Amino acid sequence: MASFHPNLSAEYLSRSLSVLTPAVSLGRESKASTVHRTVHETSDGIELSRLPTLQDRTPTIELAAPSINRSSSPSPKSLLLYRIATYGIMILEGWSDATAGPLLPVIQRHYNINFTVVSMLFVTSATGFALGAIVNVPLTDRYGLGKASVTAIYSHRRVLKHHRAALQILAYAMIPPALPFPVMCVSYALIGFTMANAQTNVFISSLPGNASSAMGLLHGFYGIGASAAPLVATQVGQTGHWSYFYLTSLGLAVMNLAFSLYVFKLRRLEEILPPHENAEEPPVLQGSKYGAILRRKQVHIMSAFAVVYVGAEVTIGGWIVTFLEQLRGGGPNAGYVSSGFFGGLTLGRFILWPVNDLLGKHRALYLYMAIAAGLELVVWLVPNLITNAVAVAIVGMALGPMYPIVMNIAAEVLPKWILAGSIGYVASSGQ
Repeated sequence: MASFHPNLSAEYLSRSLSVLTPAVSLGRESKASTVHRTVHETSDGIELSRLPTLQDRTPTIELAAPSINRSSSPSPKSLLLYRIATYGIMILEGWSDATAGPLLPVIQRHYNINFTVVSMLFVTSATGFALGAIVNVPLTDRYGLGKASVTAIYSHRRVLKHHRAALQILAYAMIPPALPFPVMCVSYALIGFTMANAQTNVFISSLPGNASSAMGLLHGFYGIGASAAPLVATQVGQTGHWSYFYLTSLGLAVMNLAFSLYVFKLRRLEEILPPHENAEEPPVLQGSKYGAILRRKQVHIMSAFAVVYVGAEVTIGGWIVTFLEQLRGGGPNAGYVSSGFFGGLTLGRFILWPVNDLLGKHRALYLYMAIAAGLELVVWLVPNLITNAVAVAIVGMALGPMYPIVMNIAAEVLPKWILAGSIGYVASSGQ
């Protein structure tokens, strides 16, 4: 048998290893794919620390993971347009909530129904709102904030519920023909279902700037819509064509849909507001997201507050006209008192946020509750129309800052990943 010189054998194997080793490395090689070869010459031949394998001969390609640009931020003009779009949504919400009050006596006479039956408008609206809040949690969790289909199914992390707005347009279009009363109740249920309260609160709380003033400003525009609606409804209700009032609501809904489509362009939430470097990542849940929300003590405390607050606000704004007409001798113009209540609410949200910061959120809440309760006693005990009207307006001013304060507290104490669902749960509790 022929024998090879040790030096010759080492040279031959070294060349073989160089042929087997890839000449080009695609991408970044990991530590596991890097082969360290050591050739030791000895008197008996060579010693290899590791022989090449099939994995070593296969070039590896490492693909870059998709990343989100966390450094970019919206321009001031874009931020302004975003805010205007959310303000428009809140104006329509306030407009819708304050519509029924001045029209209740007219609706009763038109359909020849009593207080119990006409109150079904509030019941169906609250039912629709609660249903919207229920589906808000799993669907927002799956698809994100925003665009929804005609059946209110959210679509892949969009910012605002454009197709929910289309459903809202349908709801308003059903009322002007003055169809039978059950149809009007269905319309109110759809209107309640399509309200974007949770989404607008979460979106505004995610924008840069002073969260306290931003939330007060957002809900101040709710007050603007709520203040304007009774003025128009009282006038239209006296013409004999009360249902035509809802054509204005329909026009506002169309404008909201068109403007939000123009501003957001169906983009993803993270495309509009890139997350910060220290953005909170949602944890891996063992159970449902509902369970995570319901296990939060803060959510139940805020829900209990919402039951009292929203009940007081809607009751005063919706039934004060009937109260003044029946018990204080007010005529058809009593509808303007409802506008005064919501005007006070608007003023409180716009001008009292520095007081909130000065006193602190909790002290401010206690002060406003004491003022509102005291003046409400004046409305009950003093049988004077003018005194009642002034007291109701100041009650509105005291109630105004409360809801934005609660939303600010929610944004501070609750994680972002359950904030939208929690706000929907809290708001629906109050309805």
